[in-house]
Amino acid sequence: MTKVEEKKLESIGRSPVRMDAKEKVAGRTIYTVDLKMTGMLHVKVLRSPSPHARILHIDVAKARTLPGVAAMVTGEDLPGLLGVTIQDQNFLARDKVRFVGDAVAAVAAVDLDTAEEALSLIHVEYEPLPGLFDPVEAMKIRDVLIHENLAQYPVAPGIFPVVGTNICNHFKLRKGDIERGFGESDLVFEDTYKSHMVQHAHLEPHASIAQLDPSGKMVIWTNTQTPYFNRKALAKALNFPLNKVRIIVNTIGGGFGGKAYLKAEPICVALALKTKGRPVKLVYTREEEFGVAPVRHPTIIRCKTGMKKDGAWLAQETELIFDTGAYADIGPRVCRNAGFSAAGPYQVPNVRIDSYCVYTNNPIGGAFRGFGIPQMSWAIESHLDVMAEKLGLDPVEVRLQNAVEEGSLSATGQVLHSVGLKETIRQAAEKIGWGQNPGPNRGKGIACMHKSTVTPSSSAAFVKLNEDASVTLLCSAVEMGQGAGTALAQIAAEELGIPVEKIAVVCPDTDATPYDMASVSSRSTFFVGNAVRRAAMDAREQLLQIAAEILEANPKDLVIESGKVMVRGVPEKAIPVSDLPLGEAFYVGVKGGRGKGRPVLGRGAFTVEDATPLDRETGQGKNPSAFWMYAAQAAEVEVDPRSGRVKVLRISSAHDVGKSIHPVAIEGQIQGALVMGVGTALYEEMELEKGRVKNPNFAEYKLPSALDAPEMIPIIVEELHTQGPYGAKGLGEPALAPTAAAIANAIYAAVGVRIKDLPITPEKILEGLRRKVKK
Repeated sequence: MTKVEEKKLESIGRSPVRMDAKEKVAGRTIYTVDLKMTGMLHVKVLRSPSPHARILHIDVAKARTLPGVAAMVTGEDLPGLLGVTIQDQNFLARDKVRFVGDAVAAVAAVDLDTAEEALSLIHVEYEPLPGLFDPVEAMKIRDVLIHENLAQYPVAPGIFPVVGTNICNHFKLRKGDIERGFGESDLVFEDTYKSHMVQHAHLEPHASIAQLDPSGKMVIWTNTQTPYFNRKALAKALNFPLNKVRIIVNTIGGGFGGKAYLKAEPICVALALKTKGRPVKLVYTREEEFGVAPVRHPTIIRCKTGMKKDGAWLAQETELIFDTGAYADIGPRVCRNAGFSAAGPYQVPNVRIDSYCVYTNNPIGGAFRGFGIPQMSWAIESHLDVMAEKLGLDPVEVRLQNAVEEGSLSATGQVLHSVGLKETIRQAAEKIGWGQNPGPNRGKGIACMHKSTVTPSSSAAFVKLNEDASVTLLCSAVEMGQGAGTALAQIAAEELGIPVEKIAVVCPDTDATPYDMASVSSRSTFFVGNAVRRAAMDAREQLLQIAAEILEANPKDLVIESGKVMVRGVPEKAIPVSDLPLGEAFYVGVKGGRGKGRPVLGRGAFTVEDATPLDRETGQGKNPSAFWMYAAQAAEVEVDPRSGRVKVLRISSAHDVGKSIHPVAIEGQIQGALVMGVGTALYEEMELEKGRVKNPNFAEYKLPSALDAPEMIPIIVEELHTQGPYGAKGLGEPALAPTAAAIANAIYAAVGVRIKDLPITPEKILEGLRRKVKK
């Protein structure tokens, strides 16, 4: 590790206008759904009406002869397996379907109407199979397996399926002596908390275009968060070399994890292999977004906690059950991520965690802003308030007493660094007026969170100085509304000593922009930011070398300030960067300039070299995460005891970001996540009936509006990380995680009703009030 530099920063910590702001406000931003190409064909997909059935026969004869149909595929056309953690899914279903919406056949036609008509001509004969919709039941049952071939599937490292069951991952964490911890506790209490299925609800649906070009290269335009993962997965399934698969990503209209990994791409690719070079385009309908695109995992979490009378937290036992639906997707890693975080951001000496990821015949669970941490935080932070009340202690003080700090050991044995948790608790509580009586039917609640980032992972970047001294930044961080492009440009500008406005950021293109693991897990600022910084430093050194030859000075004596290269302490001996020969090997007008110019291309890469895996039996590991994010939120609510309705009045949200790169963007991230958190806490819920979504549209699926947004108080806490660029960490996911628990704790403070299953509805509160009266 190196010390965080203590110097005056010119670009970092400021809030320039976002690079994409004007285009978005003017409506000129091009998304994948907007793309049109000559000769483009349109795709529709025939999907299973059954949650679990064997495919006996598919008759496509009539559909193939329909005028306007250019290509058609079924699961038999491409037998390759796909999957992020477990390769358990085909391009289209083969042999059997496993959820309502499983893709059975796909058609590419001259227009959508023709494609729809072709689907109506396809006849599929099914043999119904028993459906499993309850993950607890699915864990126990052995004679109904959703994936009979689980033992034969390729599995990613660190994922441990239980063969012969519907459990696709079992993560275990063991620390200390759990029975001794409970034995020494003055209070041991156990309860169960449930979270529900919700949709990402991004405005832009999943969309992909695939074309097999004349050279035999498969080119895919798609709104994915994971271009390099998708390239590798498709190349392997197609048996193509990597340089014969190209992924191009435009700006994305919202992702939140839902556009990570392969979604619409495989079907487009399968059809593009048969269309003789014509591009094929698939755009999900809103109904497909609800039924086919990934959802947030519903969970059942059992918490058993042991504490001393003074609030010292001695033991924590947690069992987490994640319903991952019909295919694993990223679910096993979500299960693992929540599992090794399931003691919360607290110092607990004795811990036992069992986290299960379970197949069912429900919609597929995938990445959703927080990778399981919102569900885990909902349970742990609700349960902690129950413990505090039973002990007669203040919830804020209990959290401060047990919170991790610099140098603490995590539940996995990692020495923690850059830990601003206690400061976030203090500031969140102060800004909400903790301790002040809010009045009748009003209450205040607090909740905390911590989250790791995916480790190990790597990123690379190029910084190209153009002949006019403008800069082109090439990296594969995906812009999906979070402001990554602007923040990365600020990092490059800081190192090069130029205005941010002189930098252009290229959208990801696996043929042009260098490798990045993925735009997930709040990792871009830290990993890509470090790569960009190193690339900019490399470009700066090349730039100074060119200037040194012209100024006849030592490169070590040169600095870049205000767009000029000058000799330190001799400002009159300087040359504008724009006058340097950046490309040409010929320079006129400066003594000694002939033959001094050359192109400048800075290169940078970053990875965490000392990352360690977690032990299979104990979950112990010294460095499972490059950094940890910490936050605390405090909510004030008002409850109407006659209707049960909850009005969230205020939420303070304090976040340890390491170092703030763009403060206004950080505040925007916090505010957006808070509204999302209010929605998942109070309004949103996907309603299922035997695996079928009953409310697959925005008319029936309740989303918060601007009128539902509370007063929001974003708070930035800076606890610098020695490995982060200028001390920065990540932020994208944390602001969603503690919101539901903070609201639930505030509701309990207001009316004495404890809600343990999300969402928190008026009906549940009224039922709780009735039970109080009966007591």
